[in-house]
Amino acid sequence: MDPKVSHLTAKQIPEILKILNEVIMTSTSVYYYDPLPIDQIEKWFQQKMELELPVIGILDEASMLLGFATFGPFRHWPAYQYTIEHSIYIHHEHRGLGHATRLLAALIDLAREKKYHNMIAGIDATNLASKRLHMGFGFESCAYIKHAGHKFGKWLDLEFYQLLLTDQMTSKL
Repeated sequence: MDPKVSHLTAKQIPEILKILNEVIMTSTSVYYYDPLPIDQIEKWFQQKMELELPVIGILDEASMLLGFATFGPFRHWPAYQYTIEHSIYIHHEHRGLGHATRLLAALIDLAREKKYHNMIAGIDATNLASKRLHMGFGFESCAYIKHAGHKFGKWLDLEFYQLLLTDQMTSKL
């Protein structure tokens, strides 16, 4: 049986935290230095639910979380209300199996359903797998920021990719 994409509940917060903290501590996919505490993820999850923003995951047959994804405001100023930024994180033992592809497809569908116009991905410039994934869905590179962050003793470049979800600016207008 294929793992399924589902909306997550507060029950999965410990698994979300485990995946996210592993990414924080071992990669430049997230520009945090230290693991996040459970209360910060609980607050983050509650805010997502209150704002009706998706937190979706891919679950195996035993309901173990293999990865999760979400989107939210790109920036909090009113004129940016049509643009969202998304994140996808996969458990380190389950990468390279197509889970990120399924999660990104689901996020794009949800963004279109909610009538967003523009979807943004901020990707560490060395993350070739993520860049290939996004380009496979039609995302285009739109900005490159040199030395945007510093982690593991080196400067990190950040690249932004975007996907226009609608042909005309009719979303939410």
